[in-house]
Amino acid sequence: MKSSLEVLKDVFGYTSFRPGQEEVINQVLNRKNILAVMPTGAGKSMCYQIPALVNPGLTLVISPLISLMKDQIDSLKQNGISAAALNSATPQDEVNPILRQAYEGKIKLLYVTPERLAMEYFRYQLNFLDISLVAVDEAHCISQWGHDFRPAYRQIMEGVNSIKSKPNILALTATATPSVQKDIAEQLHIPPENYVITSFARPNLSFKVVDNPVNTELYLLDYIKKHSKQSGIIYASTRKNVEELTDYLAQNGILTASYHAGLSNKERADVQDAFQFDKVQIIVATNAFGMGIDKSNVRFVIHANSTPNLESYYQEAGRAGRDGEPCEGILIYHPKDIRLYRWFIEQSDLDDEYKKIQYQKLAMITRYVNTTECLQQFIVSYFGQNCNPCGKCSNCLGTFIEKDITNDSKNIISAIYELDSRFGKTVIADVVTGAKNQRMNEIHAQNLKHYDSLKRSKKSVIDLINFLISHNYLTLTDSQYPVVHVTNSGWDVLDDKKKVIQKTSKNTKTPKRITNSAEKENDLFMRLKEIRLSLAKKQGIPAFYIFSDKSLREMSLQKPQTQSEFLNISGVGQAKLKAYGQVMIMAIRNYLKEKID
Repeated sequence: MKSSLEVLKDVFGYTSFRPGQEEVINQVLNRKNILAVMPTGAGKSMCYQIPALVNPGLTLVISPLISLMKDQIDSLKQNGISAAALNSATPQDEVNPILRQAYEGKIKLLYVTPERLAMEYFRYQLNFLDISLVAVDEAHCISQWGHDFRPAYRQIMEGVNSIKSKPNILALTATATPSVQKDIAEQLHIPPENYVITSFARPNLSFKVVDNPVNTELYLLDYIKKHSKQSGIIYASTRKNVEELTDYLAQNGILTASYHAGLSNKERADVQDAFQFDKVQIIVATNAFGMGIDKSNVRFVIHANSTPNLESYYQEAGRAGRDGEPCEGILIYHPKDIRLYRWFIEQSDLDDEYKKIQYQKLAMITRYVNTTECLQQFIVSYFGQNCNPCGKCSNCLGTFIEKDITNDSKNIISAIYELDSRFGKTVIADVVTGAKNQRMNEIHAQNLKHYDSLKRSKKSVIDLINFLISHNYLTLTDSQYPVVHVTNSGWDVLDDKKKVIQKTSKNTKTPKRITNSAEKENDLFMRLKEIRLSLAKKQGIPAFYIFSDKSLREMSLQKPQTQSEFLNISGVGQAKLKAYGQVMIMAIRNYLKEKID
């Protein structure tokens, strides 16, 4: 039996594990229940794929999306690994043959949805299989504290307990706060000592906040034109926004496609394929375009309509740079988006406790866009960890000037006190700016001492209130129409025990030019890229399934001319050597011969 390190090299073509992988794999092989929390692109799937090849039995993978299963299986086949899926898209006459192959040991990984595991008859069928491991992908879906709660995930443990072979469990997620981690572990019977949590930091991902631009569409168009050779994803909050943005970009010559829940299954599959095969540069999507995407060379993810919580933002931004190359995550903030997300929460069928959690998460977005600390640090801290400033986000690159805003802050805090802490940001802003409207008449605002106490615009006052909230001088209630309250720190300001210093951005330094590996593309790289595309077209699969750009660049630099040299390329295992080694080595030899001639 091969060791996990031998499988890593022979099958996947890598000589060393990424952080956390080896520890997770060893615990899985020691038959322990494990929770692995690793960022998007950190190689979570290998944590169950390698044990599946080392263990004698079958690995059952619980996955939430059919498209994600398809991508994983297609990718596994390129490495010579037999895998199959059972989901709602599987024809009924194929179900028993797939189970027969699993029984005979011809399939090492079987992907199923949590809904199928909940079926009594399917559980009965599983008892004929020697299942050694159940891997629960996107495990945060099990938690009501998470951002993608899916009720069928709560029944997974019941399904696992019904399996006679008594498999151990591996739960995997990229986005779980400490409370979500605890919930996952309790649901799946994972002891705290069996958590493997790597750093949430993504060193190759640069974050940026764009605050309320005058013309969002023009900003997006300008950005895309400056990155015309790069793939990107733009997230928008509603189908209407998605379609309007898609039309605008298409009219301006950008190869773009829409993706949202209103499309048929076939339409969504076609759009995803077009993106995977680089037939379109940009996907404009709602959050329906989520966990199913596994395109390694996405260079930027832009949220055109803010976001409802940091978990989904970090996961969606993490779709960029899965290949480890430099990439960017941009959040475009509009205050009206926050109001829309509050409305979404209120209109949902969720219970009051769950709504309260979602309001808290939404409030954290306001803090994120107003913070002056490193954006990567802020996100990593939210997930319960620490990291050094990234040095390349919009805050790290910004030059800030300090301004004492204690007096203006006192006026706002005093107005909240006069209003008995009964109102939200808009009413408070109207009071201190001396607005003359029906609401002011109704509450007799003209009689308040701090009515018309600030000579600022209403927008400026709301920005200041958001700043005070993000720095814990004020807080919002967890409700559809949040009321502003004063914290202990805020009362200290009013009592002259504290000053409020605001750092405002003076300008943003031009980031040091990050030489993307794509800019180092030489003639040989381009030739290998063309061959890869031709091979991919013949098989009807995305080109990066065959070799990543990173592997091709390594080939173009090392120029392997023998099979043993070719095996030293990162990402080249025995199956890829057998399938593609000859044609790639021949292309390299011909290239070198031409150079000599």
